[in-house]
Amino acid sequence: MIDIDNLKFDEKGLIPAVVIDAVSKKVLTVAYMNKESLEISIKEGKTCFWSRSRQELWRKGETSGNFQHIVNIQTDCDRDALTVYVLKDGPACHLGTDSCFNDDVYVSDTLSAFSLEALMEMLVGRKTEMKEGSYTSYLFEKGIDKILKKVGEESTEVIIAAKDNDKKETIYEIADLTYHVMVMMIEMGITIDDVMTELASRHVIDHKVKQEKMASDKDDQ
Repeated sequence: MIDIDNLKFDEKGLIPAVVIDAVSKKVLTVAYMNKESLEISIKEGKTCFWSRSRQELWRKGETSGNFQHIVNIQTDCDRDALTVYVLKDGPACHLGTDSCFNDDVYVSDTLSAFSLEALMEMLVGRKTEMKEGSYTSYLFEKGIDKILKKVGEESTEVIIAAKDNDKKETIYEIADLTYHVMVMMIEMGITIDDVMTELASRHVIDHKVKQEKMASDKDDQ
């Protein structure tokens, strides 16, 4: 753990803080902290920044209710910048959007970054605007029974490949299963964030159980 006294604040006593969604890993905003706001953030477990325009402390969510609960704070190798991973109660941007970063400045013509979110968005497009010849649109047209049948078939294929200890084939079948599960999610109105939030809640529960077990083991000594 790095002591905050070892951080390098600039000549105005500030340090940039990149706020990141702990679930989606999406950059939410960039703000500034001084030593006092960082201490408040750590003490309260919620983000507190220094407003350069108003020249005062401001707790994110104090007026909007969109608090950011801190999971962890990291610093870079030079100790002059922070990343703050949070679980958010609502939009991060004052415009009401999930993130402050939404407008492209440059997009490569040849390179693209794959993400489950981008794939999900593409699949949603196949449902809202049915495309002739699209297998995804075909599944949505047939409905939930057809989609569930494919999920069942792909689950079986994963089991068979894994039972044969065929790593390459298992990866291939997991990808097929993931795709069909995502189609099912869209059909049912389930988002990736819904699933990630559920997994995150289980991580917290598991962490608490681990702490309780450690305390119990200590009492037994």
